[in-house]
Amino acid sequence: MRPAGRGPLESLYFHYPHFSARPVPELDGQTITHPVAIVGGGPVGMTAALALARYGIRSVLLDRKPTFNDGSRATCIARASYHIFEQIGAVAPFLAKSLGWRRGRSFFRGREIYRFDMPHSDDEKYLPMYNLQQQYLEQYLWDAVARSPLIDARWESEVSAIAEQPDGVRLRIETPLGAYPLTAQYVLAADGARSAVRGLLGLRLQGENYEGRYVIADVRMEHDYPTERRALFDPASNPGGTVLIHKQPDNIWRVDYQLRDGESAEAAVEEANIRARVGAILKDIGHDKPWELEWWSIYTANTLCLDDYTHGRTIFIGDSAHIVPIFGVRGLNNGLADAFNIGWKLGYVLGGQAGAGLLDSYTPERRGATLDVFANASKSARFMTPPTRGVALMRAAVLSLALRHDFVRRFVDPRLMVPYTYRETLGETARRRDSEFSGGAVAGSACVNAHLADGSYLLDHVGTGFAGLYFSDGAPLDPALAARLGALDPRFTLVTIAAPGAAAPAGAIADPHGTVSRRLAAGPGSFYLLRPDMHVAGRWRRLEATEVTDVLALALGRSQGRTG
Repeated sequence: MRPAGRGPLESLYFHYPHFSARPVPELDGQTITHPVAIVGGGPVGMTAALALARYGIRSVLLDRKPTFNDGSRATCIARASYHIFEQIGAVAPFLAKSLGWRRGRSFFRGREIYRFDMPHSDDEKYLPMYNLQQQYLEQYLWDAVARSPLIDARWESEVSAIAEQPDGVRLRIETPLGAYPLTAQYVLAADGARSAVRGLLGLRLQGENYEGRYVIADVRMEHDYPTERRALFDPASNPGGTVLIHKQPDNIWRVDYQLRDGESAEAAVEEANIRARVGAILKDIGHDKPWELEWWSIYTANTLCLDDYTHGRTIFIGDSAHIVPIFGVRGLNNGLADAFNIGWKLGYVLGGQAGAGLLDSYTPERRGATLDVFANASKSARFMTPPTRGVALMRAAVLSLALRHDFVRRFVDPRLMVPYTYRETLGETARRRDSEFSGGAVAGSACVNAHLADGSYLLDHVGTGFAGLYFSDGAPLDPALAARLGALDPRFTLVTIAAPGAAAPAGAIADPHGTVSRRLAAGPGSFYLLRPDMHVAGRWRRLEATEVTDVLALALGRSQGRTG
């Protein structure tokens, strides 16, 4: 919603482009089977299209609107998502515009009770978190989409019917220029919480709805508070409730505040009430200068998901598959991880480097990630929005004690999003060898990064396929093993790290101070196998060639990796 006198897309700081429906071959009666149709052109859908393009896979990107989503919506983007943006060739404008942060503070009745610092070091290429309005997020992804010859973007294109076929999916698309059928080998449903695809297939999200309701309001103001998460519990401006505040680019500030029990949602979103509540909150944080109202909306906290993210050849990603509470900034970031996960897997399957069985790992991995989000976000949601009188009394006690005692302050921790560890799809070999390490990146987890002596980062060198990190004792990796790995995955990249003080094989990365070895708890002869999404498929304290090829084959959806 926007203030009276301004149009629905009339922003104080962002110009919304307009995209019209255009003639397409199907309107002329041509029959084309597209490799992938992506329904929903928001951040998750565009990320999936760009991930597929990375593997040379064409897609049709469909969106029913003529422009981007309005309002700031998802505003906190995690480090892992910046790695995804880098992999799909879109990260530069994000870094130029967004505001990075790593700290947060919580206040109870105006007094600080908790301060947190997210883990960060010089070995990380990106900060733990960045703030950026969703309009910019979509603009920058769209710019990358528009540059790709492999993505056929179609605006004002709404799905009105869907039918599964033995070798694909048939959609009916409604546009201002007419309706047409569209056939694809696979469909990715990225059409959000009110997914039309999900509805047309008769599928329903299952889970829990929370009672608490929050208003989001974007305001423009000059304010010198640093970029960090600020949470106000029981402030004078919202007695008994919670307020969250985030700084965004262009002097836009995101204010989320909890509605009181019994407060009418319809009345709460009336402009006069928005202005009164936001004005009181800004006074609470010491801002008595002019401010302008930009946009507002309302939301509830839910933990809902599908039982299976795959329905035949239709695969659900982002909010079409799951809805999570915003607490801990998990919604958008979880959806981007969905898109990249299915993007590389579909890329391998449609490119002929893996069998369709690889797609069977999508639901256990990404639904597992959703359930992990539920476990953490639900704790935050219950604390931020107590569902019962008993929980409310517990929260009041914790907040009151936190004024004087350190031991209770950890209960105020927002449990911010971290990448999920894919344990569900690990084979027995990877689990067994993982136990031989005393630290490093565990099997299934996102690999840690390391700042190298030449100024680059370890993960800059891993390429677009599977990668091997070999910690050399002075000799190169056995050429026969390298050949077998390359035969299994033509995109395979070998990264050799020279041990401190040892002779460095040709092309090896220097590790004179042992930084990479320490980060990965590795020694001479150790080996890490990374997936295209930079999660660890397996690791060996001492290299076992046959096991490495078998684990790579399993990660590609095959039964074994011996090549004879």
